Amino acid sequence: MVIITQIKVTKMLNYKKLGFKAGLEIHQQLDTKKLFCSCPSILNKKEAPNLIVRRKLRAVAGLSGEKDIAALHEQQKDLTFNYEFYHDCNCLVELDESPPEEINKEALKIALQISLLLKAKIVPKIKVMRKIVIDGSNVSGFQRTMLIAKNGKIKTSKGIVKIPAIFLEEEAAKKIKTVDKEVTYRLDRLGIPLLEIATYPDIKDPEHAKETAGIIGTILRSAKVKRGIGSIRQDVNLSIRNSPRMEIKGFQDLKLIPKIIECEVSRLLKENPKQAEVRKAEPNLTTSFLRPLPGEARIYPETDIPEIKIDKKLLSKIKLPELITEKALDLEREFSLHPEIAKEIIENKIDFKAFVKNYPRTSPKFLSQILIEMPKELKARFNIIHKFTDMEFKEVLTLADNHSLQKEAVIDIMIKIVKKQKINPADYKQVSFQEIEQEIKKVIQINPSLQPNAIMGIIMKKYSGKINPKEVFDLIKKLQ
Repeated sequence: MVIITQIKVTKMLNYKKLGFKAGLEIHQQLDTKKLFCSCPSILNKKEAPNLIVRRKLRAVAGLSGEKDIAALHEQQKDLTFNYEFYHDCNCLVELDESPPEEINKEALKIALQISLLLKAKIVPKIKVMRKIVIDGSNVSGFQRTMLIAKNGKIKTSKGIVKIPAIFLEEEAAKKIKTVDKEVTYRLDRLGIPLLEIATYPDIKDPEHAKETAGIIGTILRSAKVKRGIGSIRQDVNLSIRNSPRMEIKGFQDLKLIPKIIECEVSRLLKENPKQAEVRKAEPNLTTSFLRPLPGEARIYPETDIPEIKIDKKLLSKIKLPELITEKALDLEREFSLHPEIAKEIIENKIDFKAFVKNYPRTSPKFLSQILIEMPKELKARFNIIHKFTDMEFKEVLTLADNHSLQKEAVIDIMIKIVKKQKINPADYKQVSFQEIEQEIKKVIQINPSLQPNAIMGIIMKKYSGKINPKEVFDLIKKLQ
């Protein structure tokens, strides 16, 4: 449950008059092995690691010869870092005890695919750089990153949003706990290929930020990327007139982006801060200070990896995946589906045309509701969270198709499947029109003064899910 923010948001903020500027940084994990070794990119759920390594990290000078302000801020904390190592998903590369291997070619290919989908220009030579990060999230004290493409763009309802840079880099380790001056990280996530997409400050208001993140997210899901909680993260960079830039990290839910931006703008108006900061998005929609905003002083070249040349021959071999939005539009038009449902069908990689073919007596619209909406309804109405397998959906759809079941009967079957209760097909046998007519006449004969809605309630209670409510109600009005 979202806690209501304690900051009072100014009503009807005029973002144009405030000189509001905002851009996004979107980080998406790719679904391949790790970026600079052959370890699988899996998250280990073991309780005990195979090895624990302790380190302290310090800031070093970047390419400019200066030490980065954010790195110095972290060094002053004087923290000790414990790293949990697992044999099934880690190697000496993650421990910084072995040089990085050749770049993962599949990850590079996916990064190039997404860059082309974003209309970006691929750089001819990719140079891997080291970005100083000493908050403990990288054992080495730096993150390997490389510029893949420049000058991309997307169309939104409020105009073009430009994408100046797309980077391919290593995912950071996951923080597990902090006790006093000791921080524990788990190394399973470290090194997973991560695509970073940065936009220009073309975003005009909080809702536009949400829309932009949604469009980029949809394009990303057209390629081979990881799915699920934590696989994609959004950062928002924003400022208003006479205010320094703030980078807000930690967005997991797109729906919260507008509200957190509103709260942050209100904070800037109230506090008038002077220093650019990195801030964390809190559960109550406020933000809290993390560190000063880093600069270019934290970047220096990676000497262990040669330049990667991107020529026309390589680019000609890259086949672009069909965008989810285009596939969804095809489904929407062919089967008259709701746009959001069509989009979810494609995102979940459901072969909807096969379902339509296999269950011809069930309308495509009702099929889409069973596959997409009804599992959500189980959660909303009955607090049942369950990912239905193909076999379970087959059982539900076979009964629905054979007996022309209505919504409530399908919901009942789904509940029984989740609870592993026996399902008797005879319980869902279609009721004849003559039987319904006789039942309505019987109810009217017993109590002639009943209103149509009351009669409908009695009939629906007995035959819930096995009859068409509209047809029954029309019959009741005809018989009274």
